Amino acid sequence: MPAPNSITPKQLLRLIGTPHAPVLIDICLDPDFEADPFLIPGSVRHPAMDIDGIAHRIGNRNAVIICQKGKKLSQGVVSWLRSKGCEAEFLEGGMYGWRDMADAPRIPASAVPTRDDGRSVWVTRHRPKIDRIACPWLIRRFVDPDAQFLFVAPPEVEATAQAFDATPFDIEDTFWSHRNDRCTFDKMLDEFQLHTPALDRLATVIRAADTNRHDLAPEAAGLLAISVGLSRQYRDDHQNLEAGLHLYDALYRWARDGIEEHHDWPTDRRS
Repeated sequence: MPAPNSITPKQLLRLIGTPHAPVLIDICLDPDFEADPFLIPGSVRHPAMDIDGIAHRIGNRNAVIICQKGKKLSQGVVSWLRSKGCEAEFLEGGMYGWRDMADAPRIPASAVPTRDDGRSVWVTRHRPKIDRIACPWLIRRFVDPDAQFLFVAPPEVEATAQAFDATPFDIEDTFWSHRNDRCTFDKMLDEFQLHTPALDRLATVIRAADTNRHDLAPEAAGLLAISVGLSRQYRDDHQNLEAGLHLYDALYRWARDGIEEHHDWPTDRRS
């Protein structure tokens, strides 16, 4: 019988990438992590014995605690957190259980550009539309839920990156940018090792809309239209980003679960 305060890898996989995903705290011991330096998408590292720090990080959100095997360390931390009123579960089988599940992505920890304070801060050109909204969505949902994004005038991106120790993206001649016919979103899927059927399908639509190749995906024209509309609706880039996150949440669920659904009229028309 499963523990009442546990979650299986398959259950967690269905939540990751959605706005309902729990806070994921990786408490694997340093030697274990150094031997296998990968992260479950969206998880952050935190010392297991800093219970108060974990509780503060969780706040009033649901959380999943991850250790190497899903045994004494994560179960003990979860029980302690629950005694403090935190809604916490442990991952059954821990990182081993996740690693052994087919098609479960893991992010190389070295691929995530974090500052000395542990934060992930990114900067790009202002007035974002497609790639510069899609990439923050990917980062917030799969890499760093607390990532900070800065939008500045194009000539100021590099200087802002230096001043705030931020990572520039979707800018020419930078690491996180277009390569040949691929978008920055594609680059991030490569580097974060996040190639899944749903994200690859979404990447094709983003690439088609962002590079004006609508023949790649019929959905591209709609994505372009909505993206332009959002940029006109919101003068503030951060408000635009928040609205765009909802857009990509919906597109991701379509790419993951809804591609077989079609609509027609009359509703009783037979194919």
